[in-house]
Amino acid sequence: MTAMMAYNRLSLWSGALSVCAIIAIIRPAHADPRAVVELFTSQGCSSCPPADKIIGELAKDPEVIALSMPIDYWDYLGWKDTLADSRFSARQKAYSHVRGDRDVYTPQVIVNGSAKVIGSDRAGIETAIKDTATEGVMSIPVTMSLSGKQINVSVAASSAPRARHGEVWICSVSKAVPISIGRGENRGREITYHNVVRNLLKVGDWNGSAGSWTVPIENITREGVDAAVVYVQDGSRDKPGPMLGAAMTPLR
Repeated sequence: MTAMMAYNRLSLWSGALSVCAIIAIIRPAHADPRAVVELFTSQGCSSCPPADKIIGELAKDPEVIALSMPIDYWDYLGWKDTLADSRFSARQKAYSHVRGDRDVYTPQVIVNGSAKVIGSDRAGIETAIKDTATEGVMSIPVTMSLSGKQINVSVAASSAPRARHGEVWICSVSKAVPISIGRGENRGREITYHNVVRNLLKVGDWNGSAGSWTVPIENITREGVDAAVVYVQDGSRDKPGPMLGAAMTPLR
């Protein structure tokens, strides 16, 4: 082999490596999420810390959007939850009304807007993720992008007959919040809460066609917020149904 032939082959090999590198850069980091897992939890609930830990573990899975939604209905037991929001309590109750069982407790997980599971049951959560993978559920591609001081949200058109309408919501999220609990059932403990929802904002309605919306970042940010989640959900705030699609992005 001549020196020139060797050089040409090396050049072709280097070019191929460059193309592969470019493809690796532009390829999505992971597939679209297959599940949204909502944990209704409370700092005053002695059964909740194992569930809070599970949410932290699930938050590491790029195919799962795991969210903590602290409720406020246990505040009277001696410790006022510092992260609680009455809207989360109302959301949990709305799920129970849709199911028709009025079964509300902590720690409770709702998987893909439909299946309820005890929050500390990791195997049950995984089973619910598989069982809720029905037509239309988490089938709509959702994307978010940051542009200056705004978030651009895009929702693709639906090809599934059962996914033709829904509401688009954006959540501001704090990825990790350590809390020292001074009273109540967990007094003396420090617990880290993961992917804590700090605000909820309806972006718009989705009718099955492709749509896009722009949200000023100032509308969802507050101290400690470092990520955002957008989800499309069948039904309404008062009658939430199956999750149709979702996306999460860091803000920092």
